[in-house]
Amino acid sequence: MSSPRPSSRSPFLTAALLCLPLLPAVRALAATEEAPLSFNRDLRPILSDKCFACHGFDAKKREAGLRLDTPEGAFTKNKDGEAAIVPGNPEASPVWQRIATTDLDDIMPPPDSHKELKPEEKEIIRRWIVQGAPYQKHWAFETPVKPPTPEGGIDGFLAAGLAGHPDLKAESEASRETLIRRVSFTLTGLPPSIQEVSRWLNDDAPDAYERMVDRYLASPHYGEEMARHWLDIARYADTHGMHLDNERQMWAYRDWVVRSFNGNQPFDRFTIEQLAGDLIPDATQDQLIATGFNRCNVTSGEGGSIDAEYLFRYAVDRASTTAQTWLGLTAGCAVCHDHKYDPLTQKEFYQLYSFFYSNADPAMDGNALLTNPVLKLKPDDYPEKMRTFDARVDAAQQAMDAKMAAVTYADPAEADPKPVVKLTDSVWFEDNFPEGAKVNEGTSPPQFVVSPEPVFSGKRSLKRGGTGTVQDVFLGGAAPLTVPMEGKFYLYVYLDRAHPPKEVMIQFHTIGWSHRALWGADDIEFGQRGTTERFVAGPLPEVGKWVKLEVAADKIGLPAGKQV
Repeated sequence: MSSPRPSSRSPFLTAALLCLPLLPAVRALAATEEAPLSFNRDLRPILSDKCFACHGFDAKKREAGLRLDTPEGAFTKNKDGEAAIVPGNPEASPVWQRIATTDLDDIMPPPDSHKELKPEEKEIIRRWIVQGAPYQKHWAFETPVKPPTPEGGIDGFLAAGLAGHPDLKAESEASRETLIRRVSFTLTGLPPSIQEVSRWLNDDAPDAYERMVDRYLASPHYGEEMARHWLDIARYADTHGMHLDNERQMWAYRDWVVRSFNGNQPFDRFTIEQLAGDLIPDATQDQLIATGFNRCNVTSGEGGSIDAEYLFRYAVDRASTTAQTWLGLTAGCAVCHDHKYDPLTQKEFYQLYSFFYSNADPAMDGNALLTNPVLKLKPDDYPEKMRTFDARVDAAQQAMDAKMAAVTYADPAEADPKPVVKLTDSVWFEDNFPEGAKVNEGTSPPQFVVSPEPVFSGKRSLKRGGTGTVQDVFLGGAAPLTVPMEGKFYLYVYLDRAHPPKEVMIQFHTIGWSHRALWGADDIEFGQRGTTERFVAGPLPEVGKWVKLEVAADKIGLPAGKQV
């Protein structure tokens, strides 16, 4: 069941609009003596900078067994019956006594810490104790509380913010042209069209504004604008982000986010489907697409990279992004150590990390447009097309069955004499790459040699040497090759006697570079061992002579009928 689209009168939109001027109003109130102090806003920054290094989260560095980042640590009495802070009574609070003293042996923070409290910081601490020393949990764990709305709604907040600034005055009411421009940019990210402006200016109905807002909320551009901000958090990009920064296909996830906002999907479903859509029983295509959130991380395909290092990086990125997106926590510090400010231990971080370390994607993206695992998408009209195709297949099957019923079959294997099997030999390219092919883009150009250098046939041969993994690559130019029944690929190689390679590999491109055969040591880190991405076809050929290397197409994942 779909949810209704947001409207101009929905609580969600009202809350969003009210939040904008809230900070100036609260800050103006907090500056007065009577205003209650907020631990997270007013105290935590001071204590974190000046006190928590010795009296905070890290038990290994905690001095005198005193912890000031929790109420339990501050209010619990020690063996002498004293609490560090006595709510409402700074003079009876040892913490304030040590802050206010001039005795260099007793003052806190100690002089050798070079973290002296400023007079205004001391006063904030004193006022906070007078007010009862109310603590707050980390802001990520505090339940949001809607403040009381002053008379006049949002204008009341603005008035409170301007109260302490007599030199500032509120702007006059915006013109209708300005108002529709603001609404249009806010809700769709686009300026209003001439037709939209004209319709708005000529609408004198009492609810004209609400109906204008509703029209923008109903626009498909609303979802695009909202998705733009979410995709920033999800670190969405259309490229891999590292090494060659090649293109990747993530647009399906982007479009899913747009549809979710336009369909006003409930936030709990929006969350579950992105984090675990593939674990939902009988998951739909959309729910699988939603898990693209965890595939938006930066990836690499750089040769020589260490797989374990990049799998670690990917899991750290996913754990950190999940914590920031849904928990409101910066978790990056806990990668290396417990942090004085973040309420997340290193152990807890790696407990979350362990979930993401089990993801199925490889360490290297192969600089491919689509890196496994890949979801093949079905278009919206897929069911209708499948019904049409099934009907055509059924009709063709019936026609074929009728013809087969009239045929008497003779097994060629039982024939006498046996039929002659003809093999067709086709040379794909020789002497040069196909005309129009893109060759070795971004790397060294190919080198062709002629006699007296080794030439097998034709007028010249392709020569390649170097250290490490070196290759010649071409894309395009040639007409696609359709793999025949029981087809085989072959090539002739001549290995230098003085400097033979450890391994020879040939690879073919379909959707990506995922069809490889190798002869020799199996050291080139391309593809997954034991699959058609990395098929060991035999030992290294003999050096100093032309040797024919041959591999069956189906051994490298190219069945009959496949185009290369």
